[in-house]
Amino acid sequence: MTSAPGAEALTSPRMRRPGQLQAAQRSCKMDAERVVELLYWRDVKTTGVVFGAALLLLLSLTLCSIVSVCSYVGLALLSVTICFRIYKGILQAVQKSDEGHPFRQYLDQEVALSEDTVHKYSDLVLAKLNKTICEMRRLFLVEDLVDSIKFAVLMWILTYIGALFNGLTLLILGLVAVFSCPIVYEKHQTQIDHYVGMVNNQVKDVIGKIQAKVPGMKRKAE
Repeated sequence: MTSAPGAEALTSPRMRRPGQLQAAQRSCKMDAERVVELLYWRDVKTTGVVFGAALLLLLSLTLCSIVSVCSYVGLALLSVTICFRIYKGILQAVQKSDEGHPFRQYLDQEVALSEDTVHKYSDLVLAKLNKTICEMRRLFLVEDLVDSIKFAVLMWILTYIGALFNGLTLLILGLVAVFSCPIVYEKHQTQIDHYVGMVNNQVKDVIGKIQAKVPGMKRKAE
């Protein structure tokens, strides 16, 4: 007995879903490698442009609203493109040439998002979202007491950070850290690993002593 064409159309995307997820993971791994090259300043010119543009945008948002920033950026881009379009038109009229529209090669390029690209990132985001929801449920419902206490301490620390800095300031500091910490760690990896290891050992010793003294704080595996 053959299945109906409509049923096959409904079930086939679900059958292809694991393969699509694996392809998305491979593609995202390649994207992650490009991001790593960007953060480690492999191409100084590209990284400088990205870092400078992002930092300028965040600094602009501290002075103006996002509507004003978007409007100014749009006006600046339009001023450049309109002036260049008029300049090329006058130049073609004077030289009596027929070069056509100066932005023709960009106007003919395909800029629409493909279905595969949408599926690739939507599947990946869905997997990450489901994992995050499960992790939040585990922490808030105290599946592991030690992990929930660590999460509570983190939330307590974030209350003080939030009182000292606003969201934009944290974004600026985070941007500077993202583009500076990797290269600093690469140059001083041995010393940093040594001190981080010392701190981790001290934290593990303290947690071990607390687990030994407080009932119910030992992990299930123990």
